[in-house]
Amino acid sequence: MGTLIQDLRFGLRMLRKSPGFTAVAVLTLALGIGANTAMFSVVEGVLMAPLPYFHPDRLVMVWENNPRFPRVWVSYPNFRDWQRSARSFQQMAAGMDKGVDLTGPGAPEHLSGKEISSGFFSALGTELTLGREFLPEEDRQGGTPVAIIGNRLWRDRFDGSPEVLGKSVTLDGVDYTVVGVVPSGFGLEHQYADVYTPLGRSDPLILNDRAAHDGIFSIARLNPGVTISQGQAEMSTIQNGLDQLYPDANRDLGIYIEPLKQVVVGDAGKVLLLLLGALGFVLLIACANVANLLLSRSAARAREFAVRSALGASRARMVRQLLTESVLLSLAGAVLGFLIAVFGVKSVLAAVPESLPRSENIGVNAPVLLFTLGASIAVGILFGLAPALKSWNADPQGSLKEGGRGSTSAHHRAQSGLVIVQMALTLVLLVGAPLAASIPAEENRPFRLHAIPTGQDRAASESTPAKDFGLRDSSE
Repeated sequence: MGTLIQDLRFGLRMLRKSPGFTAVAVLTLALGIGANTAMFSVVEGVLMAPLPYFHPDRLVMVWENNPRFPRVWVSYPNFRDWQRSARSFQQMAAGMDKGVDLTGPGAPEHLSGKEISSGFFSALGTELTLGREFLPEEDRQGGTPVAIIGNRLWRDRFDGSPEVLGKSVTLDGVDYTVVGVVPSGFGLEHQYADVYTPLGRSDPLILNDRAAHDGIFSIARLNPGVTISQGQAEMSTIQNGLDQLYPDANRDLGIYIEPLKQVVVGDAGKVLLLLLGALGFVLLIACANVANLLLSRSAARAREFAVRSALGASRARMVRQLLTESVLLSLAGAVLGFLIAVFGVKSVLAAVPESLPRSENIGVNAPVLLFTLGASIAVGILFGLAPALKSWNADPQGSLKEGGRGSTSAHHRAQSGLVIVQMALTLVLLVGAPLAASIPAEENRPFRLHAIPTGQDRAASESTPAKDFGLRDSSE
């Protein structure tokens, strides 16, 4: 431990003696580490952070499909048959977008709404702030008109009173009794839903027509120990039976099951991983630059190392000293890079708050801090290896002879090799960038389900039935 402290003190003194070199090296590393830290914070928030639901790894979306479209809105009669027959799922629920007009209490307002089946929130593992979910007898034609309201509507129209349960809201001219309040921050797809009503009370033309595929999606929770492939196999068997029973309505229809997280993230996952990989190459280029600077500096310090070797210092001790200095540089770069990353993340969120899924999860947190620390140490060792290995192979007697040709030519060869590495990495980036940009976006990605922070504007909109039973792309 005492030796390490000595190396740290000596390394700090050497870096202070060369402020110009230190500033250039630290700034170069800060840009590389900062860009990678900012990108990792986005990847961690979007791809790695779990969905805010109970056992989110067991949540899946169940779609129908046909030869033309990989995902098709669900037929409600088929969904009801799935509920009765499937054994792979602990719970299965359905929903559909529907804008509604609120005419009471208070001033009239157009609201974004959802029609959902009974058990929708329990399937997600979401507990309501107040009240209960819809009962099965309410989720049918002729059932009692009941509603679950969003947190925003609860605060604005009922002052957040716990006595809201049992109160009445008038939606599209019908009085609904409030039976529950959704937790703050809960949102579906691209917006909040201010009110939820029973799906079973919806348009009979949609609910009773097995051939209708007009905007209904299905969410399911797998039973413990059941895999997606097992659920897929069972549902395919059930759907094949329905195809035989109702050949006209279910012609060429199949089943497609995918993890809910995959649906939420969509194509953003591929793009973010590509960007993280590209920035990794940028960091390697920065490492090669700093390694070149250290090689030039070590050439100037060759006589110093030769004298230390003559005084009894081992090669391992000198290599450790060089690696200590390089890690100190990388840690200094990491501190500055971390500050760059904080502002970089804010800039990304300000530029693309709507187009980036799960953007509310992006931020500088403990995993990001650990990534920055680990990356800085790894980077320090990486760019410090070249001068350290060069010092290991150096000839002390030749270095003591002023103007020794062998040492100088060896340094030139090492530096030329690093320049070649930089050029190769740059070429990979230049070739890969247009190829990545040309990757077509995946079609038929209509759905996102995530928690959205409060305080954002809500654009109320009614869902548009999909053409030819196919799902519209979310970018439309």
